[in-house]
Amino acid sequence: MSYQVALSFEDGVTRFVTCGPTETVAEASYRSRINIPLDCRDGACGTCKARCVSGTYDGGDYIEDALTDEEAAAGYALPCQMVPHSDLVLEIPATSQFAKTGAAAHTGSISELRRLSATTVAFSVELDDRDQLAFLPGQYVNVAVPGTDATRSYSFSSGPADKAVSFLVRLTEGGVMSQYLRDRAEVGDRVEFTGPLGSFFLRDLIRPALLLAGGTGLAPLLSMLERLTEVEVAHPVHLVYGVSTDADLVELDRLRDYAERISRFTFDHCVADPASTAEHKGYVTSLLGPQHLHDGDVDVYLCGPPAMVEAVRGQLRDTGVNPANFYTEKFTVAAEAGR
Repeated sequence: MSYQVALSFEDGVTRFVTCGPTETVAEASYRSRINIPLDCRDGACGTCKARCVSGTYDGGDYIEDALTDEEAAAGYALPCQMVPHSDLVLEIPATSQFAKTGAAAHTGSISELRRLSATTVAFSVELDDRDQLAFLPGQYVNVAVPGTDATRSYSFSSGPADKAVSFLVRLTEGGVMSQYLRDRAEVGDRVEFTGPLGSFFLRDLIRPALLLAGGTGLAPLLSMLERLTEVEVAHPVHLVYGVSTDADLVELDRLRDYAERISRFTFDHCVADPASTAEHKGYVTSLLGPQHLHDGDVDVYLCGPPAMVEAVRGQLRDTGVNPANFYTEKFTVAAEAGR
């Protein structure tokens, strides 16, 4: 049986290699012409030391000078010795350029355009090489805006196993992608992007998870939830989704569907506009209670504007809660910076 290993580099690039049943990660990487740091190949130098953030493996044989017991307990391993027992995600302490690789380019055609509201558009792309694209739920790509020299970064809103890849876009005045989607886009248009990129992705669920989304920051969390429909969920997963106005509130039916399909998944939403018709008015922080924070035994995933990220950090600090992990993806919604 073979396993897929995601190599996450320091510059945000992620490349995937396939390991055979007895193959080490280093052997698979070099077979794929990805030159991760390596010197000795026999577990003696520690040059290839990397942190495994997801998956199980046999760590192999090595000397303590190369990898201490404390490092191994913290999730570090030696790719020259480790043999996967499942799919893995490894943080490689080098840039993709150092490893003589880079973000892959993919091209396809728009297969669906959905105007979800006056402020949000969803689009899907059927790729020419879908079998060559692998990504971690939560990651993003740099999309070339058709008919321009501009690129914009968008997180996948679809799951890694979905046939078509999908994205959510907030329409902004003067935004090049917004103008394209609003005025010119048609099903069949050709689209190119590079990636996957980013260190914001779903890890193994070994404790409760709290997902926080601001606006179209919902997209990567939808990708994570789609992934959770495929696995057994043993811990509570709660999502809080906040937007500015009722017009920004999208994909609620999809969230309700996930609540039925994913064991132990629940969600709330809120709208900042006091004139909203939503049950909860205010900001995401108003819906964070002790029952969601589990006295700090929780992994927090937050995607939203910088002000939201800092507001949540401030509330956690004020309440004395220090989450086990706090993963964030900040973005700015503006004419010159899309998400």
